[in-house]
Amino acid sequence: MSSRKQPAQSRESLRDRLSYENDAAANGKKRVAGIDEAGRGPLAGPVVAACVVIRDADFTEKIDDSKKLSPRQRERSYIDIIKRCDVGIGSASVEEIDSNNIYNATLMAMARAVNDLADRPDHLLIDGNMKWRGEQTYLSLVSGESKSLSIACASIIAKVYRDRLMMELDEAYPVYGFAKHKGYGTKAHVEALRLFGFSLVHRRTFVPRALNSNNH
Repeated sequence: MSSRKQPAQSRESLRDRLSYENDAAANGKKRVAGIDEAGRGPLAGPVVAACVVIRDADFTEKIDDSKKLSPRQRERSYIDIIKRCDVGIGSASVEEIDSNNIYNATLMAMARAVNDLADRPDHLLIDGNMKWRGEQTYLSLVSGESKSLSIACASIIAKVYRDRLMMELDEAYPVYGFAKHKGYGTKAHVEALRLFGFSLVHRRTFVPRALNSNNH
């Protein structure tokens, strides 16, 4: 992967954050992908995962943990990643989350993201403590967005994609304010749940706890 002068981040930072990818390549892996998710914690909406294989690391926008970027920065970085990487996206529905629990639903979304790639990876770098069940070798990295450029890319893709989904759900269910909080359990969201009850896109296994914790 090339690393000409980076306007958004230093060459040294870029090199450090490709060390896991380069180590895997040195051990014979041909296609190394980073995986991350968005939406494990919200009270509503799907959980979304992205799987990213970097083809060209000469990013012109800042690539970092999506939570450290502003919405405008994430949108610009999303476009840059789409241009320079192979990207797969998968999701698990509210029904799947309620039926299988959020951990298993997240693994389902991740598997779908991997399968969304036409040319499948043979090694995965996965954010967090996930135990991969697929055929690929893998390495789980806590705070992986800060350690792996591929995971940081996946973090941005998953976040932007899910935020866009929640904006669409806001049009269908405007009383809940999804456009603002993206389904997370903010005070305004919990108050809306008390006023209007559950919608079809709320997680039945998440909402009661949020309501009970905000009773006092």
